[in-house]
Amino acid sequence: MKVTEKKLDDGKVLLEAAASPAEVGHAFTLAQYAFAQQMGIQIMPGQSVAQAVEQRAGVKDLDSIVRPQVADFLAPFALDKRNIVPAYPAKPVYKEDPKRGAAFEFTMTVTPKPEYELTSYEPVSITVPSLEIAEAEIDQQIAYMAESYAEFVADEPRPIAAGDSALIALEASQNGKALEGLNTDGRTLVLGLGLMPPSFEEQLIGMQPGETKEFSFDVPVPAGQTPEKIDAKVTVKEIQKKVLPTIDDAWVTKNMPLYPSLEALRQGIADTMMMSMKPQYDQLKLQVAASELGKRFQGKIEDAVYEAMRDMLLASMRAQVSAQGMSFDDFVASQGGDQAFNMMLMLQTREMLVQGYALDAVFRHEKLTINDDDILAVCATMSPQDPQAIKRQMDEEGRGFALREMAERNKANQWVLDHANVTVQDAPDAASEPQEVQAAEENIARAAVLGENAEESK
Repeated sequence: MKVTEKKLDDGKVLLEAAASPAEVGHAFTLAQYAFAQQMGIQIMPGQSVAQAVEQRAGVKDLDSIVRPQVADFLAPFALDKRNIVPAYPAKPVYKEDPKRGAAFEFTMTVTPKPEYELTSYEPVSITVPSLEIAEAEIDQQIAYMAESYAEFVADEPRPIAAGDSALIALEASQNGKALEGLNTDGRTLVLGLGLMPPSFEEQLIGMQPGETKEFSFDVPVPAGQTPEKIDAKVTVKEIQKKVLPTIDDAWVTKNMPLYPSLEALRQGIADTMMMSMKPQYDQLKLQVAASELGKRFQGKIEDAVYEAMRDMLLASMRAQVSAQGMSFDDFVASQGGDQAFNMMLMLQTREMLVQGYALDAVFRHEKLTINDDDILAVCATMSPQDPQAIKRQMDEEGRGFALREMAERNKANQWVLDHANVTVQDAPDAASEPQEVQAAEENIARAAVLGENAEESK
């Protein structure tokens, strides 16, 4: 893509872009994928996006539907070409609609991301909770382990009641054909766990050891379908009770040979839990450091920037809430209603903008630089299993400039934390945590729910 830029008197930049036929075709394909994703259409191996959409939605000319969005998919490539990070998304302007197989020209008037200064660049002072594994948490893991090694042994004979465990023999058939997957000479059944349909378990209530009973029960089927019947012959062999093992040194030596004692097992559990919690703890410290740094921000943020960030956050929330199968109205209600939600959204918008600009200031002031490892480190936060795939995806979408911005801010955030005066607070309760720690924990939890932040939405 050929892109020229002209600085305007008001500080904005006019970009004039000319996309090749191949680049236009790529943008059409990106728009098609976005349409299919929005419609929940899965592309099967060997299918093109257009074929999948036609098969599932009956759309015969997908290009005509996505054409209005093609310029928007080309816009990031123009920004990336000139390495311009916009303060908010710019709208492409063009005279003729894009066509697959033809070149395409458009212009954009871009407001570059502003630069702000901080009141101080001295190290920040932060307080964070200590990273500890409570003995009660280890006890809980030991209890889970005992449950997984529980044994069922014979109990005093009595009629079967709801919630009981029983050793049963089962002969099951459907339309005269034996169901080998169900048949057994002896299997423990715990009533109430949903291992068998309720209509089966109901027939067992009141049966005693040594008793045999023949009956039919319904197979669960989707709503609207006719229930299917299975014929069963059940013999109750014994009533059973669950016996949990005592997890002590002898048990550990027999069942966990990698650990020489119970104490070693407990330490192993603590180490595993610590390893699992450390990434979140490290993220918490970064959040607290960025929050404290943000207090040094000075300057006025334009309303257009606020509105663009708010809209991106809102769109991200809607998409993630929908993906979880919850209505957005229910989500808003869970946040305390419209007024509380709008206040939260306003505060989060300002917080993200201020922290981002503050980190930009540190990056410039300390003359930091980024390399490929820094880029991949950011990608790893989005996909630990395959950061290279994230990098390829963002490059293919022309969002390299956004990826570089994230890497720069991540580098600055780590620098701020590395040079911070950190006080570790011993096992505080939630009420005594510093306000910035509580805010950071809420941000991390919210990020886990939403699945992405505004930087990824650019």
